[in-house]
Amino acid sequence: MRALLAQSGVLLRSLHDYPNLPDICEDGQSFLENALKKARTIAEATGETALADDSGLEVALLGGAPGIYSARYAGDNADDDKNVSKLLNNLEGVPPEKRVAAFQCILVLYQSGDRYHVFDGRWEGRIADAPAGKGGFGYDPVFYLPEQGMTAAELPTEIKNRISHRARAADKLKLWIQRGYLENGA
Repeated sequence: MRALLAQSGVLLRSLHDYPNLPDICEDGQSFLENALKKARTIAEATGETALADDSGLEVALLGGAPGIYSARYAGDNADDDKNVSKLLNNLEGVPPEKRVAAFQCILVLYQSGDRYHVFDGRWEGRIADAPAGKGGFGYDPVFYLPEQGMTAAELPTEIKNRISHRARAADKLKLWIQRGYLENGA
């Protein structure tokens, strides 16, 4: 997020800068509910404006799964490899044109007085038959981008930081900041 918002002029701090923050259970029914809960909890704990995101992969043929369960698709203690393996098993035998998928990102900027602003980003692609590439994390090795001819894990970081779902949401946030809304308390 620091890289995506580097040109915004806003100082971003990490959760690591604040000891003793409460754990946050992501138990919402949507990306928005989870992002809002995280942002509100951190803002209330620190007394500062907080930015949080929730994002994940949605596969059309699977009814939007893994969706909000992307990080724990193969179980609560699953790692990226197990999640990818489960996804590929669920799509076994499905032709490429029916493997339509999108990464979704919801950013919530939470300010005092229970005011918050939502910025979204979507990155469309499809699920490859097998992992390819060493970059990124999560489902990046199987998220194939036809217009790029490669998976998200094969993309150079600078390109990914321009076209990803998080980049698109961050671009909307940057535009909002550039228009002066953050300083004006809107």
